[in-house]
Amino acid sequence: MEHGRSVGPGPRETGAPLRSDAASGTRRVEKEHTEGCLVCGAPLVYLTAEKPMACVICQRTLPSTAHCENGHFVCNDCHRKGLDQITAICLASTARAPAEILEEMMDAPFCHMHGPEHHVMVGAALLTAYRNAGGEIDLKAALTKMLERGRAVPGGVCGFWGACGAAISTGIFLSILTDSTPLSVEAFALANKMTARALERIGAVGGPRCCKRDSYLSLEEAIEFVRQRFGVEMERRQIRCRYSAKNRQCIGKRCPYHRAYAEQG
Repeated sequence: MEHGRSVGPGPRETGAPLRSDAASGTRRVEKEHTEGCLVCGAPLVYLTAEKPMACVICQRTLPSTAHCENGHFVCNDCHRKGLDQITAICLASTARAPAEILEEMMDAPFCHMHGPEHHVMVGAALLTAYRNAGGEIDLKAALTKMLERGRAVPGGVCGFWGACGAAISTGIFLSILTDSTPLSVEAFALANKMTARALERIGAVGGPRCCKRDSYLSLEEAIEFVRQRFGVEMERRQIRCRYSAKNRQCIGKRCPYHRAYAEQG
């Protein structure tokens, strides 16, 4: 999710490893945190209304609904830097299991515990697994579309818009697969049904948000949807979350991928 602070008094000094780049007028984070604030690791604070905030990295002032407890704001664009690695990861993959491809991206340095990068990664993993499972698709061209469209879905939409970006990513995947446009008939229906199906599953588990859990839930719904509608069998493997220790809001045994969930019997 995006991080933010209100314009006005600057962030509190926390020893955050920010280095200025005189040539570009931006700043660089020496060591990014994967959970909480990208700059200092502090918990996030969410607002009920947008406020103008100055990104501590690119220095742009943008509207945001979140900030860390120490006042840092990192905009969506800066949060998503490194997404171009997705194309290389996907083009090199031979996996038929979307979760395997997704976790390779989750383990890459550009991916954080939570964040809008997942809105691209879910659809990219599905496109790649679909191709590897025998689906006919120009993967490189499809990934270009996925990056363009997924980047347009900002952080925090799960709570503020009532539509998780991971679920939206499955709809983008379907729209690319079917060449859907706003004037399409069947393709339009399929893309929206896919998003709705993923949202229903995410809503059934409930909050607070977890970008890992909601990505896994969305993948599993898409695997079954594609099998039923297109006859392409992507692999659905058992998922056990490896990221829960990094998530301050982990729901534990309520999460179907948490170890405690399986131990309930």
